Amino acid sequence: MRTEILTARESTEPTAVPPARGIVIKRKPIPDEVFLTHVQVEALAAASRYAGLVRFLSCTGLRWGEATALRVRSIDPERRRIHIREAVAEVNYKQVLGGVKSHERRMVAYPDFLDSEVAAACAGKAPEDRLWNAEDGTFLRAGHAHQGWFAGAVKRCEKADPTFRRVTPHDLRHTAASLAISAGANVKVAQRMLGHKSAKVTLDTYAALFPDDLDNVTDALAQQRSEHLGAKRDVEGRRSGTRTGIV
Repeated sequence: MRTEILTARESTEPTAVPPARGIVIKRKPIPDEVFLTHVQVEALAAASRYAGLVRFLSCTGLRWGEATALRVRSIDPERRRIHIREAVAEVNYKQVLGGVKSHERRMVAYPDFLDSEVAAACAGKAPEDRLWNAEDGTFLRAGHAHQGWFAGAVKRCEKADPTFRRVTPHDLRHTAASLAISAGANVKVAQRMLGHKSAKVTLDTYAALFPDDLDNVTDALAQQRSEHLGAKRDVEGRRSGTRTGIV
């Protein structure tokens, strides 16, 4: 009887429902990234007050806050390596220095044509000094979206070239990813360079930039199939010739 009563009570109690059940989480759409070419990067740099920083961001993929937080001691010029450990974030319109997430802590390489830019940014500075500062010594900002120094450089490029697309400082990060992938970087290399948590994040953002990999796979499969089937036919032909006495 006791068992029956407990069962009856249990049957009247509501079943616990996970609080997230029925909630549909929409994926954030991937924005229409702007990828500059090497020629366009050089045009933007030439039109900018901070030409070296523009070239640097377009080739390394650093976030704006990571680049403006760089100290002289973060650079290894002999190996052409950058140690990413800090980043600047804007909180209540104030620039605040902090660390980066564990998966964003990384070492990034830069090409040799940036040697002079990096050397100029480090010249005459102590190890704790920043590579790029504002004129008043504070953290460098890109400025207002329509009136800052970066926006002014973009407008000058648009005036000189009507096909030049309007870009933001963050688009230089996309540009770096695009240029690296077009130069042969695989998804894992791009992931490490950009500081993404996983290769899936990199692929979700830049999958369209890896079309040749798909072609390479299908071409390799076709060649492999042809070689294997050809070898199989050769073996069967030899066996058939042996059975019929043909040598």
